[in-house]
Amino acid sequence: MNKFLFPIYRILVPKPLRTVILKKTLRKKILKYFASLPETEVNDEQREVLLYLENNEVRIFPYWFHTNYSPDKIEVMYDRENGMRYVLQEGKRLYFKKRWHENKIKRAYCDLIREQDLNSPHRYLTDSFTVGKDDVLADIGAAEGNFALAVVDVVRKIYIFEYDQEWIKALRVTFSPWSEKVEIINKYVSDHNDASHIRFDTFFENMKDVTFLKIDVDGAESVVLNSCNEVFKARESFKIALCTYHKNNDEKDFTLLLKDYGFSITPSKGYMINYYDKKMKAPYLRRGLIRAVK
Repeated sequence: MNKFLFPIYRILVPKPLRTVILKKTLRKKILKYFASLPETEVNDEQREVLLYLENNEVRIFPYWFHTNYSPDKIEVMYDRENGMRYVLQEGKRLYFKKRWHENKIKRAYCDLIREQDLNSPHRYLTDSFTVGKDDVLADIGAAEGNFALAVVDVVRKIYIFEYDQEWIKALRVTFSPWSEKVEIINKYVSDHNDASHIRFDTFFENMKDVTFLKIDVDGAESVVLNSCNEVFKARESFKIALCTYHKNNDEKDFTLLLKDYGFSITPSKGYMINYYDKKMKAPYLRRGLIRAVK
């Protein structure tokens, strides 16, 4: 769309309608693109997505398991003591931002459990790629902390990195029962050090026990990786769950980078369609994450 007309379009067309138009347009582009390829250049996992798109709208997770989850099935409870709402995740309280209303929490938690479905391209762990009692997790980009909460009873220690002050308040309440093994660091992991940023290499100088990195930072993954040079050189045994769906070339670029440090790389199964990315281009389908081991 013409860059001069786009601001007018955004004003005149409500966001929900713009999203519908975007999804319809993108669905046509994806189907047209793959139809133009020789059949030998389309793999089975891509065909599964295309089969879904033939009769369904574009979704972040273009798979049938999407319909197994509904916000209506989520129960949100209220903690009068601290004035915050929470959901029960495997019997543990997961708190949300204080200003969030019940329906927003339902939608958000529905998305969280959907993305960790056994068939999801965004699932961090598998039977063969997991954490154990000797692992020390650094959860970079924790937000509400659902992943850390899922493994808190398994691992030896957790460092949670989150800068959003509203999430910090929720995280402190969520992890108060595990205060002896969960440390919350109120900083961004970045490629420089200042009052609000820290290089992971700098953190690692005093915390050399980290064995597992989970990195999901809304497109800033490359910045985080640029702060881990010494860590990757120093550790002989290490695991990383690294999101790759935010940008077009992340999977390729991150795979090459980590292989240079001696990691073995396995992409998650299936694909995501990150239609929120305005720079999305063919082939449109992106791996949710890669799992790196050395």
